[in-house]
Amino acid sequence: MARQERALRTRRLILEAAASVFDEFGYEGATIGEVVARAGVTRGAVYFHFASKRELAQGVIEAQYASEAVPERACKLQEFVDTGMVVTHLIPTDPMLSAGVRLSVDQGADGSLGVDAAPGWIARLERLLVAAGERGELLPHVVPADTAALMTASWVGVQLQSQRFTGRADLAVRVATLYRHLMPSVAVPGVLACLDLAADRGARVVAEMAAAAGGDGTAENDSTSGFRREP
Repeated sequence: MARQERALRTRRLILEAAASVFDEFGYEGATIGEVVARAGVTRGAVYFHFASKRELAQGVIEAQYASEAVPERACKLQEFVDTGMVVTHLIPTDPMLSAGVRLSVDQGADGSLGVDAAPGWIARLERLLVAAGERGELLPHVVPADTAALMTASWVGVQLQSQRFTGRADLAVRVATLYRHLMPSVAVPGVLACLDLAADRGARVVAEMAAAAGGDGTAENDSTSGFRREP
């Protein structure tokens, strides 16, 4: 048991180091050597857990979905909004999430890698939209799969713009603006009027998650994030 726990801790350490390397250098620029140096482990330890750089990148992507999502709401469209706003709040300080975005849009010349965070987020959003439709929250024309894909693509674009122009300083404001423009075409009027689309929504939900987990809300990269670390 102790050996298994050590192996899990080592794997997590490697993934965190890899996330910081991919986030900084992109897929093409990242090297196993840099991951080894940042993790403080041997090259053999890295290859024990991950056979290649591609597997390491895939591990970073999958680590985003290891734990629970945002708190469940009676209104599924609020959950839909909360999912994007929590990621928005966490991504400037969470290399795992930030690396996932970069790996999705920056894979060099090799388009066959198949390392992409987008399908996971699209699937999560689609499930929420399907549930919203079952509760009568969606306008009749809304196709959950299409809306989930559009929202994911739009969010990535907004994030890239914010990163380029302000170093993500205005990311929450930009994403809140995106939701204010998107949700009227998705939600029935009665639900739309009740949605919290404020720019600080992600920060407040993260604080709620931290309180539920017994934390103080200050360590946003620990298990309270709900997107990164396993419980």
